[in-house]
Amino acid sequence: MAGKRERKAFAERNLLIIVVVMWVFLAVATRGNFSSFANITNLLRQTSINGVVAIGMTLIIITAGIDLSVGSIVGLSGMVFALLTSTRGAIQMDMLPALVIALLAAAAVGLVSAIAVHDGKVPPFIATLGMMTLVRGLVMYVSGGRMVTGLPMEFRQFSALRILGMPALAWIWILLIILMLFVLKYTKFGRNLYAIGSNQEAARLSGINVRINMYSFYVVAAIFSGIAGLMLATRMAAGVPTGGSGYELDAIAAAVIGGASLMGGSGTVLGTALGAVIIQTMRNGGNLLGADPFIMQILIGALIVLAVFFDQYFKARKRLRVTRRASKEVDEK
Repeated sequence: MAGKRERKAFAERNLLIIVVVMWVFLAVATRGNFSSFANITNLLRQTSINGVVAIGMTLIIITAGIDLSVGSIVGLSGMVFALLTSTRGAIQMDMLPALVIALLAAAAVGLVSAIAVHDGKVPPFIATLGMMTLVRGLVMYVSGGRMVTGLPMEFRQFSALRILGMPALAWIWILLIILMLFVLKYTKFGRNLYAIGSNQEAARLSGINVRINMYSFYVVAAIFSGIAGLMLATRMAAGVPTGGSGYELDAIAAAVIGGASLMGGSGTVLGTALGAVIIQTMRNGGNLLGADPFIMQILIGALIVLAVFFDQYFKARKRLRVTRRASKEVDEK
C-alpha cells in the first residue's frame, strides 16, 4: 500500500512539473501574455467547470466504468434551474429550492445509470450512452431547443464574483478537490471505491455492499456534473440546451492524463485536476500563439492515447513480473 501511495505521489509530481514547464514556456513564448494575471484567472475559470465534471468522472473510472452522460447532466441541471427561476417562466421559484431540485434531477440520472449497470448488468459504456442521448433529448424537448434567459440577478452575477482575486467558480472547483481528497483518503466511501474498482468480487466477499456503493458512486458523480451545470448556467447567464456537449470527453481525458486507469482501481482527484489544467493550458496557450485549434485537438487526442498506452504497458509489465515471480517460487519448491 505504501508503494502504491509513493507511485501516486510520484505521478502527481510529474504532472505538476509538466504544468510548470508548460506555463514557463508559454510565458516566454507569448512575451508575458500567458502569465498575465488576467489570463491565468481566465484559464482557471475555464478549467473549473470541466474540472468539476472530471472529479465525478474519476470516481466512475476508478470503478472500471465510464460515464458518457455527464455532459448531458450538465445541460440538464442548468436548464432545470433556469426553467424554475426564469422571470420569463411561469414558476419563478426561489433560488435555493431550485438549486436543490436541479441537483436532485442530476442525481436521479446517476441513480438510473447505476441501476442499469449494477442490477441490469448493462456495460457502463452502453448504459451511460443511452442516458446521454435520453437526457439530451429531454433537455431539448423541455426547452424547445432555445436558451432560457431571465435568471435571477444574484445568480448571474456570481460568475463575475472574485474572492481573494480569484474567480468564485475556480474556488468552487478548488474546494471540491480538497473535499474529495479528504473523502477518498480518510473515509469508508473512498476505501470501498478503490476496493470495488480493484476487484468487485473480492470486495463483495469481504463484506462490502457493492450495490449500495455503486449507487452512491454514480449518484455522487452525477451531482458533480449537476454542480458544473449550475456553474455553466451562471457563467452563460442562461440555461443552454446544448450546455455540456463534449464535456464527457474532456472529463475522461483529464482523468486518464491524470493517471486514472480505465481498468479500474487507480486514479486520484489531484491527478485529474492537473490533467484538466494541462488540457486547458494547451488550448489557452495554443490560442495565444495563434495555433490552429484543430491541431490542438489532435495533440490532446494523441496525449490521451499515449496516457492509456503507457498505463496498459506498465500494467502488463507488472503482471509479467508477478507471473515470473510466482513461477520462480514454484520451481524452487
